[in-house]
Amino acid sequence: MKLIIGLGNPGSKYQKTRHNVGFMVIDEVLRRLGLQVKFDPKFNAEVALGLVSGKKFILAKPSTYMNLSGEAVLKLMKYYDIDIEDILVIVDDINLATGKLRLRETGGHGGHNGLRNIIGLLHQETFKRVRIGIDNNPVMPLDHYVLGQFSEDELIKLNQPIQFSADLIEQFILDVPYKDIMTKYNTQT
Repeated sequence: MKLIIGLGNPGSKYQKTRHNVGFMVIDEVLRRLGLQVKFDPKFNAEVALGLVSGKKFILAKPSTYMNLSGEAVLKLMKYYDIDIEDILVIVDDINLATGKLRLRETGGHGGHNGLRNIIGLLHQETFKRVRIGIDNNPVMPLDHYVLGQFSEDELIKLNQPIQFSADLIEQFILDVPYKDIMTKYNTQT
C-alpha cells in the first residue's frame, strides 16, 4: 500500500496559501479519481483510501499544523503497516522558483518544519518527496510569506506543476520505479 501525504495547514484561512501547495496537489488527485477525504481522529488527518488498477493507496492531509505533520504520517504508517519506501510527501520549497518541481528519494529537511518533524518522528530521511517551488521574498518575514495567499500569476504558474505532481502520484501508486519518475519530472519544469 502506498501513502501519499500533502503537507499544509488545516482550515479555510490557509487555503491557497504558499505553505498549502501539498494540500492543493492532493486535492487535484482526489478530483481526478473522484474521491473525497474524511477526517479520521485516530490519524489526526483527512484521509481517502483508494484503488487504482488493483493497487491500494492512501491520500492524506494532516490536520495538525505544519510543524506537527509527522504525527499523522507515523500513525498512518503504523496502522496500515506501510514501509518507508512506499511513502511520498508533497511539500512546498522556498528555495525553488515558483512552480519548479524537485523530486528526491531521500534527503534532509532543508529548513522546512513539516519535513523536520516527519524526519524526527520517523528517525530517518529515506522517504520520497516532491518539492514544489514557491520562491521566497527576502524583504518579508518568512512566516508571513509562506502563510500568504498566492497571487493570480503564481496560481497560473503552479497549474502545470500541480498537474505533473498528480500524474506522478498515479505513477507512484502503480509502482513505476521512482528513479524513472524522477528522471521524467525533474527535467520537465
